[in-house]
Amino acid sequence: MRRAIKDIYRGESVTEGAGVRLRRIFGYYEAPTFDPFLMLDDFRADDPADFLKGFPWHPHRGIETITYVLKGDVEHGDSMGNTGVISSGDVQWMTAGSGIIHQEMPKGDAHGSMHGFQLWANLPARQKMMAPRYRGITAAEIPEATLPGGTRVKVIAGEVGGLRGPMEEIVIDPEYLDCSVPAGVEFTHPTRRGYTAFIYVIGGQGSVNGTPVADRTLVLFEDGDELCVLGGGGPNGQGVRFLLLTGRPLGEPIAWRGPIVMNTEAEIQAAFREYQDGTFIK
Repeated sequence: MRRAIKDIYRGESVTEGAGVRLRRIFGYYEAPTFDPFLMLDDFRADDPADFLKGFPWHPHRGIETITYVLKGDVEHGDSMGNTGVISSGDVQWMTAGSGIIHQEMPKGDAHGSMHGFQLWANLPARQKMMAPRYRGITAAEIPEATLPGGTRVKVIAGEVGGLRGPMEEIVIDPEYLDCSVPAGVEFTHPTRRGYTAFIYVIGGQGSVNGTPVADRTLVLFEDGDELCVLGGGGPNGQGVRFLLLTGRPLGEPIAWRGPIVMNTEAEIQAAFREYQDGTFIK
């Protein structure tokens, strides 16, 4: 059964970190609807003033943060000793688990542009306090499938056209795909029943079940066995590009304050108390 459209989101402009201006497509209030996903931020900007102040050192617990960079560089460091630069086409998949302290400082490219996305995924109660882990994936490590009709899919997590993405053994069993569908071509993708599924358009235009979609539009789907997206013509016949996400819902209570997401208010209080007294990192 083809998935119907459940809702469409376009987000709102917010300021986060030390003064980074971005677009929050969904977050705190929508999190129960997007279970197991908590938040999606679009930080595409072409003015360094919008992002250079960055995200100085801050804690996380109980979640995974997934950063996908399309253009520019992000310098990062964390309490596990990981340091480096996320560049164009790279992905950073960080499992905060029991606790991590890190910083993310966008630098942009030679033209002052910084384009990318950050997704937060929840962890189930039994794994909220798992050992933190970090995975940096370069653009060269992400396979790209070319399907009949010319659709190209970069496979970060999941499987398309016999190619598996480098991110495996993730708790919520996610798919994370970067799809480019030519004009006039319909992309049909099988999905697991009961899994949350959405696309976020990041370029061009197209349609979903006859409903037009364009850049910075998120389509959340009802349950079903597959979803379909048709590439639109647009002024240059460029088709449509979108991120496709699916994941297994947790169905658990969410207690969320700032960078900490747990199941109860008591766990939230404990996390901030430990951060203040220096026992946060396990």
